[in-house]
Amino acid sequence: MEAPNKFTGLKVGIKNVEFGENCKIVEPVNIYGCKIGNNAFVGPFVEIQKDVVIGNNCKIQSHSFICELVTIGNDCFIGHGVMFVNDLFSIGGPARGNKELWKSTTIGNNVSIGSNTTILPITICDKVVIGAGAVVTKNITEPGIYAGNPAKKIRNL
Repeated sequence: MEAPNKFTGLKVGIKNVEFGENCKIVEPVNIYGCKIGNNAFVGPFVEIQKDVVIGNNCKIQSHSFICELVTIGNDCFIGHGVMFVNDLFSIGGPARGNKELWKSTTIGNNVSIGSNTTILPITICDKVVIGAGAVVTKNITEPGIYAGNPAKKIRNL
């Protein structure tokens, strides 16, 4: 299931992944060195990097990118094209492999993240809905519905 990339010689596919029971993965994907819980679904064109942990009963839609240092709880939905960020360019540009500059992201349980959302390194509590296209720049500590750029609470659940 690994195919060579004609431009760099790198391989894409599924490598060194710890899967729970009843997972469904729709290829092509680039998933490596991570842990995915029971009953998970991962759509096509998704990248999940090493040391990511995804809980049980999660659905990751197509074209999403989940970088290192992300933990996602149980019963979560990640919409199409969601981008997680771990490098805030704190030195004026990319960390260029200096992982000490990277930050982590933690997503609670029962969180739904709408399509084309960007998630900076933050923490999101349980029972949150993030509207499509939002940019989450700060911790979310109260359940509710959040939207906008930057994301703000627009109502309770």
